[in-house]
Amino acid sequence: MLNSRRGGLLAAVCSAAFICGLAASPAAAETLADAIALAYDSNPTLQAQRATQRALDENYVQARAGYRPSLSVTAGATYQETRTPAAARGLTIDTNGDGVADARGAGIQEGNSGSAALSLNQPLYTGGRVAAAVSAAEADILTGRENLRRVEAQVLGTVITAYVDTRRDQETVRIRQENVRVLERQLEESKARFEVGEITRTDVAQSESRLSAAQSLFQLSQAQLAISRANYVAVVGQSPSDLAPEPSLASLLPSTVDQAFDTAQVDNAQIRAAQYAEQASKARVAGARAERMPSVSLTARLGYTGGAEPFDSDLYSRNVTGGATVTLPLFSGGLTNSRVRQTIERNNVDRIGVETARRAVLQNLTQAWSQLTAARANIGSSDTQVRAARIAAEGTRQEQQVGLRTTLDVLNAESELRAAELAQVNARHDEYVAAASVLSQMGHLEASRLTPNVPRYDPKSNFGKLRITWGWVPWEEPIAIVDSVFVPQPVEKPAPKPAPTAQ
Repeated sequence: MLNSRRGGLLAAVCSAAFICGLAASPAAAETLADAIALAYDSNPTLQAQRATQRALDENYVQARAGYRPSLSVTAGATYQETRTPAAARGLTIDTNGDGVADARGAGIQEGNSGSAALSLNQPLYTGGRVAAAVSAAEADILTGRENLRRVEAQVLGTVITAYVDTRRDQETVRIRQENVRVLERQLEESKARFEVGEITRTDVAQSESRLSAAQSLFQLSQAQLAISRANYVAVVGQSPSDLAPEPSLASLLPSTVDQAFDTAQVDNAQIRAAQYAEQASKARVAGARAERMPSVSLTARLGYTGGAEPFDSDLYSRNVTGGATVTLPLFSGGLTNSRVRQTIERNNVDRIGVETARRAVLQNLTQAWSQLTAARANIGSSDTQVRAARIAAEGTRQEQQVGLRTTLDVLNAESELRAAELAQVNARHDEYVAAASVLSQMGHLEASRLTPNVPRYDPKSNFGKLRITWGWVPWEEPIAIVDSVFVPQPVEKPAPKPAPTAQ
């Protein structure tokens, strides 16, 4: 029921905004920066990925807990009743005094006890097990940050596509609507000339046919615009109003494809995530090998035992114990060796995955760059085509007035003009989408570059809050240093260099 109401409200908003957009333009046009800022702040996909990253940060705290002491309290009370038959004790009972045992009694013994104990355990050295878990957790967090960058680029790419799709379809509706008006006037002129005998019925029929086709295309363009507006609402969170022309991305793009390749291999989120994943699996290899190493820990216990009922604290005995425990694995039936081999092969998979990601990014970047190059060439050709088609359409109409052109010639000229205008709109749309795709593959399609004035979400801020949390003890740092001697540490790569913003 709730979903149906939301769907109806969304449809109503889209329809109302669509009608208002055709009727009149609002005072202030909505810009691409506005759409990106709204999506960056409220898009559910992006919000969910940020929450996922915050949850991933907790793995670091959980891994560091292996360095910290553990304290537990146990308490218990017991009651015991023992019934021993008289025969079992060698006793008989004569109840009637005739000197003959005629019944057997049972002895009953009862007892109770209570106990409470406080136990403390402090690891001193885990053979690198905890250090490996911490290192893997840090690498996983770095991987998660790159996945967050990748999702951000995907969302912003979807926003840009929805924005330029809506603007393209708005222009398409305008061109189709103008074509209908021109063909309506042409049909009226054809009917008037037919009545005075200047043209034949065939000319009128041609005008009617072209008008019907134009009306059908106009209706289809309206439907496509409604679809694009719905896509815009889904990713941005509000219905589009009058959309301003999108800013140029030229300042963010490299001059050559080789520069784009070099940048992508350093800044692309997919490649960086694969590299961090390989570091995490390498740390897990060290963790598997650490299972062969000895571990050292300190233990202490304070316990009290005594009667539970009646309770008398003075009758309780106290027991205090403390000691150091050294554990050295000797034989595990081949389990440890198997786990080591398993983690090594998984690390090989992640190492190969880095190359797989690099090739996939270079392939996608090549496709995007080729589409960008083709779209730029199409823009120049379509601009020339529109100018020539306008001159041809105007000349054909004038020549028709003096009898040098037929009605069909005018209709064809108008059709060629509208086709050229639509090609021009599509070429500009394709060029912008391709430019955004190039930036995405380079790893530079980020809100900080497109809308630098919008506050940026920093995943490091949440992680910084978890560095010292409840349970932290000052002596865990030297323990961690000793424990991580033979464990590889993750290496965080430099953040992508800032670039000029889009103008």
